[in-house]
Amino acid sequence: MARYTGPKVRLSRRLNTNLFENAKGSKALDRRPFPPGAHGRTRRRNAGSEYLAQLQEKQKAKYIYGVLERQFRRTYEEANRLQGPTGENLLRLLEQRLDNIVFRAGWASTRPQARQFVSHGLIQVDGKRVNIPSYRAKRGQVVSLSPKAVNMIQIQHNIDTLDRPLVGWLEAGDKNVTVRELPQREHIDVPVREQLIVELYSK
Repeated sequence: MARYTGPKVRLSRRLNTNLFENAKGSKALDRRPFPPGAHGRTRRRNAGSEYLAQLQEKQKAKYIYGVLERQFRRTYEEANRLQGPTGENLLRLLEQRLDNIVFRAGWASTRPQARQFVSHGLIQVDGKRVNIPSYRAKRGQVVSLSPKAVNMIQIQHNIDTLDRPLVGWLEAGDKNVTVRELPQREHIDVPVREQLIVELYSK
């Protein structure tokens, strides 16, 4: 299972966004709100570049959802074949990933942690174990914690301490969430300008 394993805080500082939504990244952006490196404080040579802005938006989406380049490109091509705005379709497909739903449900503090929970077989879909983070949940499906996961200290701690409101396209149940409808753009709060991604891939 491929995933990004490099320095996370440097990425967050480079893109000026807490990509991995962890406390370490948030503190780093507060302390040093400029890109990493010896010349991070000075203005970039290509700071006003249209291509740079488009590339950075694509990188933000990739790292926020934990998707590598080839898989991201395939998701974009699928979004492009669907009816409606391609950018919104892209974000909708990424939101439907199982690891993202685990994060949205408040069972994991970050998306990388949610991905780990799914990979370790702690999540069920319609009562069956699914250990593929990129699995795309459909309307009406019920995502739940496995019996083992319900009693895990880490997951129980997340449920008790995370004050994360459930997004509108999910419906909370008893130790489960139901995909009530497909996510709409107003439900997706990621700091990504999806139109710039479309422009980048349209070249």
